[in-house]
Amino acid sequence: MKIRFKNILTKFLIWKYKHISERNFIYVLSILVGLLAGIGTVTLKNITHFIQSLLEGKIISDYRTALYFIFPIIGLLLVYIYQKYILKKTISPGITSTLRSISKRNGIIEPYKIYAPLIAAPITAGFGGSVGLQGPAVSVASAIGSNISQLFHVNSKTRMLLIGCATAGAMASMFKAPIAAIIFAIEIFSLDLAFTSLIPLLLASVSAVITSYFFTGTDVLFGFDLKDQFEVKDIVFYILLGIGTGFASVYFSKMYFYITKFFSRFKNSFHRLIVGGIAIGTMLYFIPPLYGEGYGLINNLLHGDHIAALGKTPFDEHLDSIWVVILLLIGVTIFKAIAMTTTFAAGGVGGIFIPTLFMGSALGNVFAKVINNIGLGFYVSESNFTLIGMTGLMAGVLHAPLTAIFLIAEITGGYELFVPLMLVTAISFAITKYFIPNSIYTHVLAQKGQLITHDKDSNVLMMMQLDKIVETNFKSISVDEKLGDVLTKGVSKSTRNIFPIVNNENEFLGIILLDDIREIMFDARLYGTVTVKELMHNAPDVIDYNKDSMQIIMNKFKYSGAWNLPVIKDGKYYGFISKSKMLTVYRKKLIETTS
Repeated sequence: MKIRFKNILTKFLIWKYKHISERNFIYVLSILVGLLAGIGTVTLKNITHFIQSLLEGKIISDYRTALYFIFPIIGLLLVYIYQKYILKKTISPGITSTLRSISKRNGIIEPYKIYAPLIAAPITAGFGGSVGLQGPAVSVASAIGSNISQLFHVNSKTRMLLIGCATAGAMASMFKAPIAAIIFAIEIFSLDLAFTSLIPLLLASVSAVITSYFFTGTDVLFGFDLKDQFEVKDIVFYILLGIGTGFASVYFSKMYFYITKFFSRFKNSFHRLIVGGIAIGTMLYFIPPLYGEGYGLINNLLHGDHIAALGKTPFDEHLDSIWVVILLLIGVTIFKAIAMTTTFAAGGVGGIFIPTLFMGSALGNVFAKVINNIGLGFYVSESNFTLIGMTGLMAGVLHAPLTAIFLIAEITGGYELFVPLMLVTAISFAITKYFIPNSIYTHVLAQKGQLITHDKDSNVLMMMQLDKIVETNFKSISVDEKLGDVLTKGVSKSTRNIFPIVNNENEFLGIILLDDIREIMFDARLYGTVTVKELMHNAPDVIDYNKDSMQIIMNKFKYSGAWNLPVIKDGKYYGFISKSKMLTVYRKKLIETTS
């Protein structure tokens, strides 16, 4: 069967080569990728909602508070069993994993990432894990785009474009916002905004939206009709909101990094599950709105119903006081980042996109309620501030200001709020960028020098594989040898003019150049008396295989003035990199990624 499929595929590729131009074929693939990304996203949402509907029947209505404590632990346990014993792989964070595949693997993504998040993410969120589904949706879609590109043997540049198309498709299908979806793909994946890339992104985005409409109708995640217009007199309050969302974004990011680092101390993943599960259950017991994705809270706040937004809490008898409501919403704002990150750290699978909207909506609503109730005669629209608070958090936490503006405007019809949207977004993004240079998606990749940006030179260096430029055909010489051994074991058997010196443990100690021995190499009297220790000297610089990025390596060549530098891997001598080989590979990769 497999051989027959390969034969059919080969015949199709031959036919395609003769009858369809490369550009038109990319258009066809972008539509296909968008369609499949839409189906994947709809499937993800439907499985999650199915699990939630099963758990939120009569059982949870009668024992709601107690089960809010138990359900997340059960969900995390099921995800743990699935990953450890069925999948036998760990599901990495969706968007970060995709960015790493683009920068270090030429966009090659394993096929299991198509189906694995479709199971693990709905279990995590459906059982109450405080995460979103956008990250897993992007992970599924990106894997689809990558594997379709591999199936049809397109080049790496087209593969990157199809992954971007898949990402736009997932976003468009999730929110029914095709324009914001394209901007998201460009901002997050640093795609080139050119005519050749824009058309496939449009086709993928539109086909995904149509797919979503076909399966889910006209329902949208956030149903909101703008009623209160923007008023210039509120501009000071919007500035203050921007400052507030900026520092809230810094808090969100810092808390994510801190909790992740804390849980990394637990070497046993099951121990992380127990500690994290108990922590999440405790938070949900006292703050039930943290349960699951949190769309209910966002929509209820947008419609001005804070009682429905908060749901059933241990403080219900005090909700007639607006200040108790404000304190509860502040608690929701503070603990959302903690609950979300704890869910991830405990082994859950999900995304951070929706939690940022959740936290932003609560913060914006709190801000408006405080202004309206401090007794100074001010009044602002609570629904508008709820909406724009979402924009500020998204711009800050995700470092995606344009996506934030267009997504909120598009999914809510709030285009008349463009001025405060842009103002709050700009302030929030600027503050967060000052304190947190890279987003949660890109923080780890930036530390490792693996982050894709709009800088083509840096991207090309990042995509280069170190193993492909390391040369290992250098004859190493023991530090205990004599000049005669250098000649018989090195010079006579090598076409190179540089010889690495190592000890018995193959640790790199220095180098000998052919020029170092040229004047004495024909004096046989010295063969047994002159030692390698006397001849060797330090290399101009050393490359660490495990730590040095391509940019660092290029800088080492620049500042050392060397043409060959030794490579150390795990403390042992590994080989050499020549500047000429590195520049040759760089030129080939540049042509490959920009042609």
